[in-house]
Amino acid sequence: MPRIDGKGEQFADPGIAGAVRIGARPDRRVPDNLVRAGFAVDGNEEAMPNRWRVEDAMRPGRGQLHGIELVKHPLGDEPGIGLAPGANLNGGDVVDIGCSREPRTGWHAASVAMAVNGPSGAVRIKVHSVPEHPQITVRSDMTVELVKSSASDADVVFAARVSTVGEQSMDDLDADPASAKGLIGYLMRERHGSPFEHNSMTFFVQAPIFVWREHMRHRIASYNEESGRYRELKPVFYVPNRERNVVQVGKTGSYEFLQGTEAQYDLIDASMRESCARSYAAYQEMLSAGIAREVARMVLPVSIYSSAYVTMNARALMNFLSLRRKSEGSQYPSYPQREIEMVAEAYESEWSRLMPITHAAFVAGGRVAP
Repeated sequence: MPRIDGKGEQFADPGIAGAVRIGARPDRRVPDNLVRAGFAVDGNEEAMPNRWRVEDAMRPGRGQLHGIELVKHPLGDEPGIGLAPGANLNGGDVVDIGCSREPRTGWHAASVAMAVNGPSGAVRIKVHSVPEHPQITVRSDMTVELVKSSASDADVVFAARVSTVGEQSMDDLDADPASAKGLIGYLMRERHGSPFEHNSMTFFVQAPIFVWREHMRHRIASYNEESGRYRELKPVFYVPNRERNVVQVGKTGSYEFLQGTEAQYDLIDASMRESCARSYAAYQEMLSAGIAREVARMVLPVSIYSSAYVTMNARALMNFLSLRRKSEGSQYPSYPQREIEMVAEAYESEWSRLMPITHAAFVAGGRVAP
């Protein structure tokens, strides 16, 4: 853990993420109404956060400080970034403190210059570090990978034929399903659904949480999702690209989405990136302060990605596809949100490869789940 040292007061090692009390005494190098507090971090430059949140700024017996200016350590070669001279510093304010390497010690240091009213005296401020806005990753796609499957058209055939031939249906376990194309079409057309359940497909899916909210309304699949209670969530967020229609036209129940203008797409991109970065910085700040992951995650937006395994059979998948894809030829047209439709498209691509006869019968039957 990096060591923090204060000029004017020595303190125990609180750690970068903890509260730091900085004692300050009058400094002959600055005007009479200024006192200076300095502190340093033993470590590399990344160990010293530039942003701090002020919990209080008090001069014992004299109340709040006035006119706070935050500057780099005198040995720094660039001015620090902070409040303008004459500004007030109050509890809860977030301030920027420049950090530079001290040539004599190799430490990285910063200082705080404080203008006070009346005679200079001992000054104490209490701050804690605020994480920099972290680098976030932005995506506009979904990850869908078939990781395990036991699914073929033959599974439909032997399950259906047990109704008429009993144990002899086991002879069809490895039979060529092409000869039973008519049987599969009949089952689909007449909506005899149970033979389509004797198979299994497991997918690994990465999608934003707002997609999972819609996905998990389908209670015909099995889910195991990563937990924001047990692991720190990664800063990966969904931002729609310019191919996504973003302007809604028409009334509820009869509307369509159209392309936006360049200005609208610029606004979406800039606003979402800024919002995601700020929320993830707040998430990191709470984690650094010792707040439980299950509480800290509450600040994160539904555009953050989560991952899960999804297992379902062909009948369940057909139900999902009938609702989550907008396709010509559907007997009952559906109007899904584009992002969950992207997941459905990937599912259908994998399923059509595993069970081409069943898939063809589904499409021919108007995409109605049996």
